[in-house]
Amino acid sequence: MIRIFRHYISRAYLSLLLVEFGVFFAAMYFGSNIRFLWIKSWYTEQDIAFASIIFSSVLSLSCLGLGLYRRTLSGEDYNLLARTCVSFGIAIFGVVTVYYLLPEFHVARSVLVCAVIVAFAGMMLTRFLFYHIVNLDRLKRRFLVIGSGNKAQELSSINDLFIHKGFTIVGFLALPDEISVVDQSQIISYDKKIIAIAEEFKVDEIVIAQDDRNQELPLDELLDCKMSGLTIMNIVAFYEREQGLISLENVNPSWLVFCDGFAQGDLRSLEKRFFDVIASITLLSVAWPFMLLTALAIYLESGFKGPILYRQIRVGEKNVNFEVFKFRSMKPDAEKNGAQWAQQNDNRITCVGRVIRKCRIDELPQILNVLRGEMSFVGPRPERPEFVQGFNETIPYYRERHRVKPGITGWAQLCYPYGADENDTIQKLQYDLYYVKNYSLFLDFSIMFNTVEVILWGKGAR
Repeated sequence: MIRIFRHYISRAYLSLLLVEFGVFFAAMYFGSNIRFLWIKSWYTEQDIAFASIIFSSVLSLSCLGLGLYRRTLSGEDYNLLARTCVSFGIAIFGVVTVYYLLPEFHVARSVLVCAVIVAFAGMMLTRFLFYHIVNLDRLKRRFLVIGSGNKAQELSSINDLFIHKGFTIVGFLALPDEISVVDQSQIISYDKKIIAIAEEFKVDEIVIAQDDRNQELPLDELLDCKMSGLTIMNIVAFYEREQGLISLENVNPSWLVFCDGFAQGDLRSLEKRFFDVIASITLLSVAWPFMLLTALAIYLESGFKGPILYRQIRVGEKNVNFEVFKFRSMKPDAEKNGAQWAQQNDNRITCVGRVIRKCRIDELPQILNVLRGEMSFVGPRPERPEFVQGFNETIPYYRERHRVKPGITGWAQLCYPYGADENDTIQKLQYDLYYVKNYSLFLDFSIMFNTVEVILWGKGAR
């Protein structure tokens, strides 16, 4: 893992992105050669070079938006062929649009078709080799876990669902008087110094995961490991780096006080506001036809009566309430019995509502909230005061998510499905705290690109 502007990026997937960019660039060259195999090309080398840059850039961004470089991809939601086909379809539309706007870089349809075929074949081959190589045990980072209790046990399974398993746990070192719950076959005998154990098992990093924070650690031995070049981290830092969240179960006030991050300031507010306005105007310029059609569909379904927009009070930055705008996706009397969560197959949702909620079109009117300065384009989702009051009392650090403006999309929306109860809220809060702690424009751009995956795949929609 590497850290770019405070956000953790997988080295493996970053390398894959660069390699596939090169594959796409070469595909245009090969596509041109195939097209002009028997006749002389009327394109210069410079023409093909510019066309290749456009082709590879658009295709790489499309694959990025479809989540094909997301490090938390699981076998269940990977769908390589489907994601690739959709990303290629979007990219072809994008490339044709660019060629139309910049006719000096235009290439013949036959060249583009050849390039797409070569790029698709090259990507499939690259992916096959990538997952074969990166999952080799000798290329994975090797972790030694200090502790063998419940927290250590949780670490043994968090890597199992991912397509790319970036690390392997070589074993657990049981501390004195600790109740061990991990598999006994994974416990390493503590019969010599930790540095000797690390050298024997070729350990790269050590994770501290004891259940009792007051339990004494072998600090002299850990210092020896640190000075010998091994990385040592606590369990909170491990979850932050490997899963992109702040683990509420393991965090404590002293860690929040002394950790890096959570920086605010006038310059950050100014740059984020500038980003919000530009992003919102850009989205509005593209989405207005869909918004117009949605408004018409809602109006027709309701029999030319009932509101098109739904207004609801939400909690914003610094716990200030504001009125959020959404397209109405439920029946007008949906909350006659009071505020409640949207459930799977909720019978209060209209036919039009099911479509626009699945595609997240119902969220588009919140562009007005962003332009008014009540929301940001990217941030934690705004919650209702009725729920926030209870969460502040029962969920630790829930108030901290309101240190920043809420957003139309956010890190938690990318990483976790729709929240329908308090447990889901706790899980999403962990991602929200990661965003608040590590905010940067780079992270905002990353979230924006990956929101395409949320929309097209309907992740977390109800």
